[in-house]
Amino acid sequence: MTDPEGTFCLVLHSHLPWLAHHGSWPVGEEWLYQAWAHSYLPVADLLRRFADEGRRDVLTLGVTPVLAAQLDDPYSLRAFHDWLGDWQLRAEHAATLWRGRELLADLAAAEHRTASRSLEDFETRWRHGFSPILRSLVDSGIVELLGGPLTHPFQPLLDERVRDFALRAGLADTALRTGHRPEGIWAPECGYAPGMEAGYAAAGVRRFLVDGPSLRGDTSAARTVGASDVVCFGRDLEVTYRVWSPKAGYPGNGAYRDFHTWAHEVGLKPSRVTGKHIAPEDKAPYDPALAADTVRLHVKDFVDTVVSRLRELRARHGRESLVVAAYDTELFGHWWHEGPAWLEGILRALPEAGVRVTTLRGAAEAGHVAGPVELPASSWGSGKDWRVWDGEQVGDMVRDNAALQRRLLALPIPRDVRSPVLDQVVTEALLALSSDWAFMVTKDSAADYARRRAREHTERFDELATLVRAGDPAAGVRAAQLRALAHPFGRLDARGLA
Repeated sequence: MTDPEGTFCLVLHSHLPWLAHHGSWPVGEEWLYQAWAHSYLPVADLLRRFADEGRRDVLTLGVTPVLAAQLDDPYSLRAFHDWLGDWQLRAEHAATLWRGRELLADLAAAEHRTASRSLEDFETRWRHGFSPILRSLVDSGIVELLGGPLTHPFQPLLDERVRDFALRAGLADTALRTGHRPEGIWAPECGYAPGMEAGYAAAGVRRFLVDGPSLRGDTSAARTVGASDVVCFGRDLEVTYRVWSPKAGYPGNGAYRDFHTWAHEVGLKPSRVTGKHIAPEDKAPYDPALAADTVRLHVKDFVDTVVSRLRELRARHGRESLVVAAYDTELFGHWWHEGPAWLEGILRALPEAGVRVTTLRGAAEAGHVAGPVELPASSWGSGKDWRVWDGEQVGDMVRDNAALQRRLLALPIPRDVRSPVLDQVVTEALLALSSDWAFMVTKDSAADYARRRAREHTERFDELATLVRAGDPAAGVRAAQLRALAHPFGRLDARGLA
């Protein structure tokens, strides 16, 4: 057998903030159900089929604790089941409305078949939530699982005690759901501050992700960080951006299904991208055959890109090298309709092209670790610094979050007896600290919703904390009311902050 061209790691980051009971359309629960139907179901199905084929170490899968909680939540499971049934009905209505319009009628029929398959998959495999499925994928060795802090906070802006609590509790929550405590994490937003590796080492984290510029562009091997044994892997942006970048990437091709254009009378997306400057009403109808041909071209292009990059790195460094490409899981299916088909295509084609496909753990075991490196303060956001989460647009939120943490750490938390009320107080604080809210404001993506969510959770924290300090028995009643709206983490124990 010839030596491999090099090693490729695909990392998928699965995350949404807590959305149940917090709005429906266009953000809120609808966001969760679309991602669930169009990304989580097909990606899990793909991984299950790979496992059945006997493949191992296909990709590294990050699942944030707050997302896992939603995909296990009884309310969310019931509501998503209803959503899938409604999807079928919408497709039936579209078939009637679009009768005689060839491409649109075919689309309605295909949409109904997909909705029916999804409903059957959900009723048979997902009926007890995501955790049994995730556990089976980890047990089979098809994925390496990455965890993270409970509610996906931007860690560099956290007090060290809050940061440590959120991370340890997040890892424990994942262990409870899957039977596996992750050794690696997707640091939220790839946010890093010098010295954080010490906290990672203390929490048992052995590897994490950073963006390529944090390693000054040299992502051909993982690196140990500072004086620690903790290893960081950098995204290879030359390869990653081939698929998805701030300005371009495959999903913008004119043949692919357009994410933004809706036929609101049926709640389906009937158009293809067509062109960047084409008005929605002028876009061409979606043509699955044309899209499938384009997927095949983009699979070949990506494989050629990876092979060329590995050969370039080998020539530069004189050794077999590593390429890490990392994306949000929600890109595949939710944002990019053809994404799951492309994903399957490249994961089958890369080994045929002589590329070793493995996980981050597998890459480390194969010897792709150099070191050490001193990492700068960084993220994967705009400018590769912290500006998305602590810039001028969100300066008030940063100040509010800092003050919230001070009030959180001043809580009178007893060490001897666990308090469900205090558990809910801490939960509300952590939900307010989610990195999503600042991101949505900075990017002007449902900014009003994001500000409202951050404010609501902060106000709920303060309301409960005031009742606790006053010894008011109404605290228990109010905490129970809030648990009905947001109770992601049954294992969360406020005493960890004492």
